[in-house]
This record gives sequence, C-alpha cells and structure tokens, in this order.
Amino acid sequence: MTSPLDACPPIGTAFGHRRILRMRLLERYVLAELLRVFLTLVVVSTSLLVFAGVYSEAKEHGLGPAQIFQILPFVAPSLLPYTIPSMMLLAVCVVYGRMSGDREVIAARAAGIHVFHLIRPAVFLGGLFSLISLLITDQVIPWSFANIERVVTLAMEDIFLDQLRTQNHMNIREQRVSVRVTDVKDRTLVMPTICYTTKGGQTVTIQAQRARIEFDLARQQVTLHLVEGYLAMPGKAQTWFEEIRRAFPLPSGRQRLKARSLRLQDVQEAIADAEQSAIDARQKQSLEAAFAMVTGNLAQLGVGGMQPHQYEQTLATKQMLQMRTELNNRFAMSSSCFFFVLVGGPFAIFLGKNQFLTSFLFCFIPILVVYYPVSMMTQNMSKTGTLDPTWAVWCANCLMLAAAAYFLRRVTQN
Repeated sequence: MTSPLDACPPIGTAFGHRRILRMRLLERYVLAELLRVFLTLVVVSTSLLVFAGVYSEAKEHGLGPAQIFQILPFVAPSLLPYTIPSMMLLAVCVVYGRMSGDREVIAARAAGIHVFHLIRPAVFLGGLFSLISLLITDQVIPWSFANIERVVTLAMEDIFLDQLRTQNHMNIREQRVSVRVTDVKDRTLVMPTICYTTKGGQTVTIQAQRARIEFDLARQQVTLHLVEGYLAMPGKAQTWFEEIRRAFPLPSGRQRLKARSLRLQDVQEAIADAEQSAIDARQKQSLEAAFAMVTGNLAQLGVGGMQPHQYEQTLATKQMLQMRTELNNRFAMSSSCFFFVLVGGPFAIFLGKNQFLTSFLFCFIPILVVYYPVSMMTQNMSKTGTLDPTWAVWCANCLMLAAAAYFLRRVTQN
C-alpha cells in the first residue's frame, strides 16, 4: 500500500519550485516598474527637447508656423538615441533606489533570490533598447532628416519668392549671388538681373525677360531657367541667349552631407567609394610620375605637379576615416543604453537611497565627466587616423563595463 507521503514532492523540491515562482514574479514586477517609469520619462524628456529642436530649426531657416508643425513629427526620432540611454539610467535609479531604500532587496536576498535576478530585467531592457536605438539611428533618423530637408527646402523657396515679391532684390552672401527683379508673378521672375562670382573670381551679370526658379532637393541646388536676355562678363562683349540655365548650391550649408543622415548601407558604400578614390589618385600619381621620368620632365615630379593628386588622396582618406568612424560609432553609441543599465542598477542598490535624484546624479555626473569626453576624444582621434575606430570607439563603453563589474561585485558581497 502506497503512503500519502510518497505522493508529495520532497521538501527541497517544493522549496525550489516556490523560489523559482517568487523569482519570476519578482522579475516581472521589476520589469513592469522599469517600463512604466522609463516610458513616462522618455515621453516627457523627448517632448521638451522636440520644442527646442524645432525652435532651432525655425530660427536658423526662418520657418513659419505651417512649416514648424510639418517638421514637428520628424524631430522626435532624431532625439531618441540621446534620450533613451539617459532616461533608462534614470528609470533604473528610480526603481532600484526605491527597492533598496525600502529594504526590498534585503527581503529578496533573504528569500534566496540572487541580486543578479533583480538586475536581469534591467539588463534585458538595456539590450532591447540598444537594438531599438541602432534601428532608429540606421533607418528612422535618415528618413526624418530627408523629410525635414524637404520641408525646409520648400520653405526656403517660398521665403525666397516672398522676399523678391516684397523687396524686389535678394543677396545670398554664401554663394556671392545677387538677384533683382521688377516683379514676381506666381513663380516666374519678371525682368530679373542676376550677378554672381565664378570660382575664378570673374563677375557675371545676366539680364533676362523672365526666369523660373527650381529648388532641386536631390541635387541640393537652386536652378534658374532664364529666357531671352544678355550675359555680360568684364572685358567681353555681351552675349545674347534664348534660354540658359544656371545652378547654384543651396544656401545655409544645406548642400553638405551629414553622416547621421545616412543609413549603414550608405555609409559602407561611401567607405568603398572613398577607398576607390584614394586608389585611383595614387595610381594617377604613379602613372604621371613614371611618364615624367620617361620623358625627362623632372619638374613635373615637384610639389606643384603632384599636388592635385595628393589633394585628392588626402580628401578621399579623410572621407574614408570619417565614414569608418561613423560606422563603428553607431554600434558603440547605440549600445550605451546597455552599459548605462549595467552600471546604474548595481550602483542604485549599493547606494541604497530612496532619493532617486541623488542616485541618478551620483551616477550620471561621472558619466558626463568621463564617458562622453572619452567618447568624443576617441571619435576625433579616429577621424584623424590616430586610432583605429574598430576598437577605439568602444573605450568609453569598456570603462562603463569595468565600473559595472566593480559595483556588481560590491553588491554581491554585501
């Protein structure tokens, strides 16, 4: 006959099951608290920063209320890679600081739950939001920048035409272009006079019956389509034309390519193009040097003869280093959320204070003083070729990992 005790699990097994259940319940509780605090903080902080970002764009380009509301949804994604790590650190300090201050950590240790099981939800969220930050940086930010560029470019076109319509003239100092008109009908310039300076320093004056202006966002240039007029240059006779086109770069530096507006695939293609350009410049220099030696034109081997190829090679190398740094830095900066959590969780438990701002400041100030300066220094040194960006951009994260190991060891021992 079987005893009723035989049907009962051993005491150790039952205790183990109860401990696993308590551990999973506690992890879900910590995960829910972290998500609740983090989402609240990231929404509030991003909303405040969005208005600052929109204000700077509006002030720089003279945007009106309509354009401000148009770019408002596109500014927020560009700020998330910066707000996610800091707000995740603050959420960790809030949750674990309160748990440690209320002796919940001691109660969990007394129930046989290791400290690492308390920190594991934060580590999971840190890794998850690091991947989300990388996805935002790679896909969402280039999409946002493209839409902001589109809105700003269209706004520039309206501002340009409105100023000509009201003042009948406009000077673009960056491109050394001056435009005067008698009237503006729709988007057509009536009796325009355009004066501009070429790269060679010559002043060109164009007078036409009418002209249309086109803002080409893809090519980052302004194109003037002039009809029936004269073109004059100093020391030369006026030239009559039926139709001509003149293209100028977009003002306010919009033509400059920003690395942040590129996807990882575009960055890799830019690296390959820069490497090929450097190789082509070296080959051209070698061929011209060989040809100069064969023909006996030794003067060509001097600094002046080889300088154009040296300049091309230097530009290509600089572009390649910048893009390689950008490629590696995206992974390093996106994973900063993970390393912030590794430090913030054990530190908040170790400090054991209910005042979450105290824990956050004690943790975040060293990050401001050490992490970001080291990160910027390694980036600059990688862009100049002093350091290899493959490992250099990870130095700041390695410092965070060392600090996390120290505090985790202190918390585990005590």
